[in-house]
Amino acid sequence: MMNWLTEHTLLPADGWLLVLAGIGAMCIGMSKAGLAGTSTLNVVLMARIFGAKESVGVILPMLIAADFMGYIINRKGGSWRRIVPMVPPAIAGVVVGWFLLGKFDNTVARVVIGWTIIVLLVFNWVLNKRRQDFVKLTEHQVFTWTMGFLAGVVTMLANAAGPVMTVYLLAQHLEKKEHLGVFSRFFLFINLFKVPFSADLGIINPRSLMTNVALMPWVVLGVLLGWWILKRLPQKVFENVLFWLTAFAAVWLIRG
Repeated sequence: MMNWLTEHTLLPADGWLLVLAGIGAMCIGMSKAGLAGTSTLNVVLMARIFGAKESVGVILPMLIAADFMGYIINRKGGSWRRIVPMVPPAIAGVVVGWFLLGKFDNTVARVVIGWTIIVLLVFNWVLNKRRQDFVKLTEHQVFTWTMGFLAGVVTMLANAAGPVMTVYLLAQHLEKKEHLGVFSRFFLFINLFKVPFSADLGIINPRSLMTNVALMPWVVLGVLLGWWILKRLPQKVFENVLFWLTAFAAVWLIRG
């Protein structure tokens, strides 16, 4: 079994790294179940296991599968119309991110992804502390376009644009069901849009797709585990623990 994995997938022969890869895939599912903070931890873990640049391609198909699950679950909330203002700048951001990722080697990509995660963690912390101030800012069209562009760049470079999209949605004053519906629609669209760009960079390929097949059960398990955690553990406690774990992992990634 181990020989098959190393021959046909990008998974390493190290048992400990295989466990971390499973945890990273579970984080994808947990994030779509409502534990949004797990998405950034997944990015750091996968970058450490597969290499920063290659991990972007490994993660994307699993995100799309989870996005479809999230869309089906949340399809009665939100509408496609609500993502329209973010789409043009996000597409421009994806193109810029694709250009930059094509110029990076693994070492540079690792540092860029690590610092991107740290900046997003700080950004999310400030957002939680000064939520009303951000609501006022998001009433301006320039801010909406800026957030859309940043979401496109960050999602192409690191698959980690969740906090950016959250800022945009604050201005919409949506109920939780509507928020989740719009959120799932946006990332389903933008992640599908990213596929040809990732394929062009060679980071989606037959071996990366076989890696997705091997890890997909862990994504499904993550969705189920996420629902279980949400019912039994206060989300605030979970998110605080996850914040520090992700910060530690991001520093670990930067230091190589």
